[in-house]
Amino acid sequence: MSISAQEFQRRRRELMEQMEPNSIAILPAAPERTRNRDVEHPYRQDSDFWYLSGFPEPDAVMVLLPGREHGEFVLFCRERDRAMEIWNGYRAGPEGAVANYQADDAFPINDIDDILPGLIEGRNRVYYDIGRDDDFDRQLMSWVNAIRERVRTGAQPPGEFVALSHLLHDMRLFKSKEEQAMMRRAASISAGAHVRAMQSVRPGMHEYQLEAEYLHEFMRHGARSPAYPSIVGGGANGCILHYVENSDPLKEGDLVLVDAGCELGCYASDITRTFPVSGTFSAEQRALYDVVLKAQLAAIAVTHPDHHWNYPHEEAVRVLTEGLVELGLLKGDPAELVETEAYRRFYMHRTGHWLGLDVHDVGDYRIGGAWRQLEPGMVLTVEPGLYVAPDDDTVEARWRGIGIRIEDDVLVTADGCEVLTHEVPKAVDDIEVLMREARA
Repeated sequence: MSISAQEFQRRRRELMEQMEPNSIAILPAAPERTRNRDVEHPYRQDSDFWYLSGFPEPDAVMVLLPGREHGEFVLFCRERDRAMEIWNGYRAGPEGAVANYQADDAFPINDIDDILPGLIEGRNRVYYDIGRDDDFDRQLMSWVNAIRERVRTGAQPPGEFVALSHLLHDMRLFKSKEEQAMMRRAASISAGAHVRAMQSVRPGMHEYQLEAEYLHEFMRHGARSPAYPSIVGGGANGCILHYVENSDPLKEGDLVLVDAGCELGCYASDITRTFPVSGTFSAEQRALYDVVLKAQLAAIAVTHPDHHWNYPHEEAVRVLTEGLVELGLLKGDPAELVETEAYRRFYMHRTGHWLGLDVHDVGDYRIGGAWRQLEPGMVLTVEPGLYVAPDDDTVEARWRGIGIRIEDDVLVTADGCEVLTHEVPKAVDDIEVLMREARA
């Protein structure tokens, strides 16, 4: 499953239609990163670069030149090199960049100093995100300064730099049909991994062993990596929002909170489920869980184009606060407790974020100071939670150390929303039945 060449071409065309006349856009590929000594991290392309090209290699620079007679899409990349390919794998080379990635022109990356300044010269505006790659910033400015030094000979340097992300990130916020299909598949793979984990977990397992169940399910369906480091927090570890050590044993009677999703075709999924290690919720665990689930369902119910970005969060906060009062963990009028943010003792994060090529995807949440209106094609997470710290002596001991989060990926549609991650259960009874059947 992959994004089509026509889709990448459509994106480049849409971006160039928004650019000012006589302008140029420049995007460097992500650099390779050293893990330790001479070992590198697995390479993952920069999301913006990938969005416009689908080109998977490092040491590359993409250039878009609207209206250029000899082709608007120029790619600089590594040359074919038999010796290096024996060691490190196939390279497209300039010929492959044209044949397989629809570049109108392609040149060796080692020739960029000789060619790219000539493409910049005479352009009024450069679309480029300064500050994301210091090394390339310096290289680009050296080219521009060299053009400026030749002004008396008739050279024409660009007069303006504009952040490319201002245009590109708004495009990325709206997912096409192909992107939606890719994200739907990623969500399905991740949902299957959560089901597998619920069926596999047993007291005495370590958190990393449960994490292995997720990685196995991801990879056997073609998702070679998680979208982010998996969180597998048993017991009080579930109260640590970004817990990634995943090293402790899972104990009888505890819940385990797992926040894990795969990346497929560079698109992220992001699911959290909380379930009992022994297969059965205690009375207190069930009570808190039902409050979180009620809040999540309320937030999902208002995720549609009639509402703004913050509306699901407001609904979740309202329901969580009312539930905390009913259970006695908070005292007072729920509306006043919301106003004073008293709930933040137990719920200290937002209810969601944009999702796409990045797990915390690009796109403005506010426009002109106001919350952005939800629109069809946007994908976001809905993930309320409650976390009672193990050392919180202001509440009864029976509540302490319980951490719960429930998260789904939600696509905004014309008449509401679609929960992409619906295949993994989240109601208490459904979870217990699934786990009981796996133990039968």
